[in-house]
Amino acid sequence: MNDRGVVIVSAVRSPIGSFRGSLASLKASELGSIVVKESLTRAGLNGADVSEVIMGQVCVSSILIRKIVNSLKKIKKCYKSVVTGYCSIKSGESDVIVAGGQESMSRAPHAVCLREGIKFGNCNLVDTLMEDGLMDAFYDIHMAITAENIAEKYAISREAQDAYASKSQQKAEAAIVAGHFDKEIVPKNGTVTAGNASGVNDGAAAVVLMSQEAAERKGIPSLANIVAVAQVGVEPQFMGLGPIGAIKLVLKKANWTKEEVDFYELNEAFAAQAIACVQELGLDPEKVNVNGGAIALGHPVGSSGTRILVTLLHTLERTGKRKGVASLCIGGGMGIAVAVERK
Repeated sequence: MNDRGVVIVSAVRSPIGSFRGSLASLKASELGSIVVKESLTRAGLNGADVSEVIMGQVCVSSILIRKIVNSLKKIKKCYKSVVTGYCSIKSGESDVIVAGGQESMSRAPHAVCLREGIKFGNCNLVDTLMEDGLMDAFYDIHMAITAENIAEKYAISREAQDAYASKSQQKAEAAIVAGHFDKEIVPKNGTVTAGNASGVNDGAAAVVLMSQEAAERKGIPSLANIVAVAQVGVEPQFMGLGPIGAIKLVLKKANWTKEEVDFYELNEAFAAQAIACVQELGLDPEKVNVNGGAIALGHPVGSSGTRILVTLLHTLERTGKRKGVASLCIGGGMGIAVAVERK
């Protein structure tokens, strides 16, 4: 891999719809197409300029092969699409890539396998939302159980988790009232407020990645440079701890100290998970999820990784700060992080 610079020239997301809420009528692909088109428009590009579009999605109804590929699928969702695009441009294979994620948890169907027929008796419908999106592929446990494991490991009380969740709601409400999300969201009727956000959501997000030379050649200003990316593995039962190793590694690759980072976006899969990561890393809580996180805003699993990156980029731009890190845990036992810097 060579030393080509990789920049982000556009970053947008949809509103986040509550489960069976304002975005439920749209397919995940329709949500994705909205943010892809808008991201190109804002960058002043058209489809002919793009080498590849990489969009991640978790709930794709592959229930019969979950045990084999579900962990890979979750790894390859929205945030991995950004890393894949970064590597493609860095290697010289591409110049312009749109990367992101899309999810409609509201439209995840119930399914039954009838390929071999039913001779007699009952057959069960499987909830693909649960099977594809919320179950661990290795231990066959719900993601909430992984959070309980972390709470027990770090002695995080119910009261501490509730206090964290309440603070996330308050920060998100303040950010919404202040208009902090206005620039990053593609306008659409119906949005989620701090009071009505659900943990099961619909939404999409996208960023446009370019080689620095291509952006300069076309006269397209960048939002930030991608300085480093990192991925680590953890025990699946404690998948929520993935950001700990990922953030440590991405800081090492970027040659940054944790103190010089202006803002951290840490996906809030669960309060216990977020608290443990902040504590273990020794981060300043005032720098973490300054606009609230997924507990307040919602967590459409296929797009949340790109969503936190979009929010981080706009937060850096709005405040005039330079350095940021976005990170999230991944079902199956991984963590991933990206370090970005505004010039």
